[in-house]
This record gives sequence, C-alpha cells and structure tokens, in this order.
Amino acid sequence: MTTSLKRLPGWAKILSAVLLVLVVLLAGLRLSLLPGLRDVFREDTHDRSGPTLLKSIQDISRYDAASGNFQVVVDLEKDARFLPDALRGTRTLYVGAGTVDAYVDLGKIGEKDVTVNDDRTSATLKLPHAALGKPALDPDHSYAVSKQRGLLDRLGDIFSDNPNDERAVQRLAARHIGDAAEKSQLTARAEENTTGMLEGLLHSLGFKEVHVTYGS
Repeated sequence: MTTSLKRLPGWAKILSAVLLVLVVLLAGLRLSLLPGLRDVFREDTHDRSGPTLLKSIQDISRYDAASGNFQVVVDLEKDARFLPDALRGTRTLYVGAGTVDAYVDLGKIGEKDVTVNDDRTSATLKLPHAALGKPALDPDHSYAVSKQRGLLDRLGDIFSDNPNDERAVQRLAARHIGDAAEKSQLTARAEENTTGMLEGLLHSLGFKEVHVTYGS
C-alpha cells in the first residue's frame, strides 16, 4: 500500500489529504452530537477585556427635543472594470436601522436674546434653529441580508479578514439615514417641542405670556 501511495501524482496526494481532513471533521461533528461527548467539543467564551477608561467629559447645553427612527436597505456593489462579477466583485444587501436626534443648543442664547418686562409677566426668547445630530446605527437591528462575492474575493477571505466591507455599508447606511433626516420634519418638531417645554416652564414660574422665536 505504501508503494501505491508513492506512485500517486502530486494533485492526487493533496486531494487525499483534503478528504482525510474532511472525514476527521465530520467524524468530530457526529461525535459531538452523541450524549456524553458534547462537552468535549463545546466552546467556552471568555471575556478578557480590559477596564473601560474615561477619556474626557463634555458639558452639554443642548436640549434634545425630538428623535427620528429610520431604516434603509443598502445595496452596495463593487465591480472590477475588466473582470466579470463571477471572478472579481462584491455585492452586499444590508439593512441599516438607526436614529437621528434633533436638538436646540441653549448654550448659544445670549443676554440680548431674552427679554422680560418690568413686572415679570411677559418673556420673549430668541433661540437658534434646531440642528440635527449624527446618525447612530442600532447594531441590534442592523444586519447583512446577503453577500455575493467573486471567486478571487472569496479566496482572499481565506487568508485575511477585511472589516472594511462591513464598515463601508455601515457608513453608507448612516449617510442615507442622515440625508433622510434632513428632508424630514424632525427639526420643525424639535422647535415645536422646545417651545412647549419653555412655555410650560415659564408659566410655572408666574409668566403669563411667553413668546419663543427662532433665528440664526
């Protein structure tokens, strides 16, 4: 039998080695399903993360008055100019869910922006227009639906793990969510809610008339 193995060509020896590895893996999988042997193949997860460090603290003077929930399906395709998609190219379908907050920066209010009459029954406030925060993707509700990759891309994945593809669709999803927020009525709702909050606060302090306007 040893002599017959030596006579095999090189490709046949490699194929035999691959088949032997597959047989061992399949045998291990079946053994793991047998009662009493599952613990041998069980994987344990250990969290060895270091302590979380506080890098900085920032004072926030803005009032978050509204928040929008968005969802987008990203279809990102990358092609090679002179190669067919089956050989080189990727296409990813990704569902991105995230939120965008709309806020009014109360820290920008100056002394000239607040006017109160002598008997403190009427107040006029001029606030900056509401602005939008950065889109924040929700990792619990964002996921890749499908990934199609060319042969060369799949071979490249064997030797390296490139996270840039996942980051690319995430950045694209965040950008689309941000664009949708700008076209929505989110800032208008934030100004409306801020006005209601200030009117309720000043009325509780004894002011009978409250006028809130927004400017640059």
